[in-house]
Amino acid sequence: MNYNKKTVKDIDVAGKKVLLRCDFNVPQDKTTGAITDDKRIRAALPTIQYLLDQNAAVIACSHLGKPVATFDSYVKKQAEKGKDPASITEEEWKKSLAKLSLAPVAKRLSELLGREVIMASDVVGPDAQAKAAALQPGQVLLLENTRFEKGETKNDPALAKAMADMAEVYVSDAFGAVHRAHASTAGVAAYLPAVSGFLIQKELEIIGGALANPKRPLVAILGGSKVSSKIGVINNLLEIADTIIIGGGMTYTFLKAQGGSVGKSLLEEDWLDYCNDMMKKAKEKGVKLLLPEDTICAKEFSADAEPILVDSMNIPDDCMGMDIGPKAIAAYADAVKDAGTVIWNGPMGVFEFPAFAKGTQAVAEALSNSNAITIIGGGDSAAAVQQLGYADKMTHISTGGGASLEFMEGKELPGVACLLDK
Repeated sequence: MNYNKKTVKDIDVAGKKVLLRCDFNVPQDKTTGAITDDKRIRAALPTIQYLLDQNAAVIACSHLGKPVATFDSYVKKQAEKGKDPASITEEEWKKSLAKLSLAPVAKRLSELLGREVIMASDVVGPDAQAKAAALQPGQVLLLENTRFEKGETKNDPALAKAMADMAEVYVSDAFGAVHRAHASTAGVAAYLPAVSGFLIQKELEIIGGALANPKRPLVAILGGSKVSSKIGVINNLLEIADTIIIGGGMTYTFLKAQGGSVGKSLLEEDWLDYCNDMMKKAKEKGVKLLLPEDTICAKEFSADAEPILVDSMNIPDDCMGMDIGPKAIAAYADAVKDAGTVIWNGPMGVFEFPAFAKGTQAVAEALSNSNAITIIGGGDSAAAVQQLGYADKMTHISTGGGASLEFMEGKELPGVACLLDK
């Protein structure tokens, strides 16, 4: 995939209406609806401010959560949960949509920009069209949740064209959504000149650069629960990495493949042959593939469970692996010490439980002390680094979990492929 895409600085936006795809999929308090973390809104500010400084009119759009776009689909979904279809009302469905309105985002964005953000009550309906038509340079309009339109996730050309018709330029700055070919992430680019914002530009330069031309040695740390979710990443990184470190729940499938006893640990029996193939491929390519020598296990999956240190190949039948042990921590920290580039995706253990967070914490600390370019691939690893207080010590924390994973797999990202090449 070509990572060298035109950015907002490569085109003239002065006096133009710009459709800007942001990632405003922010966490909210379930009771009050208040935004509990505005990081994603803040991440969009440099691009929005640049457009305003260039005297553009900004029409921002985003999805939020997973609303059910039609009443019929809502009834079907509730029926699957065991609810009587006859008892479900349209009012109930509309309330479910109201909870996922972008109105709180418009309010917070107004506060951060220090200017009013006009809110549309729909995406491409009469209100959005009227407000977009009246929008003046230097003003910001936020469309309602793009997933309120059933054609959004289907990349419906009619919806994409209706969105594009409101603007003259399309700027993509929602890295967390570029792995999805939706109307607002890829479809609109068929009708407008399409370039990246600063957020996507940074992701492409840093992650793309690390994959295409890394400062060596390149060390990849892969954690998380399942081997099956990291197949493509491991495969792709075996072609470019010098060392691959395995941690998290997927460790136990690798250990079992080597003839180890893994007790009640997370295990994907169907992937044992795959793990053996990966270890064989690593050996053939001269890539170090490190598995934990020791494991912290427990008799139950609980924050209060007693941590038990065992040899990784001999986890007792009544125990499950919960974290990497001290020998593994030392070996992994040693592997990143002299690295040129480190890519980390996925925690080393159940970091949500303090007793089993030491492996993840030690890896984060080792990265913070390293002189390497350190890239955190979004999702749980990003959450862990932030919770543990090491975020400011990392070179780059990706804003997209799923997108960064597919990026590392070498997959084409539809929301990037549609942008103009430099």
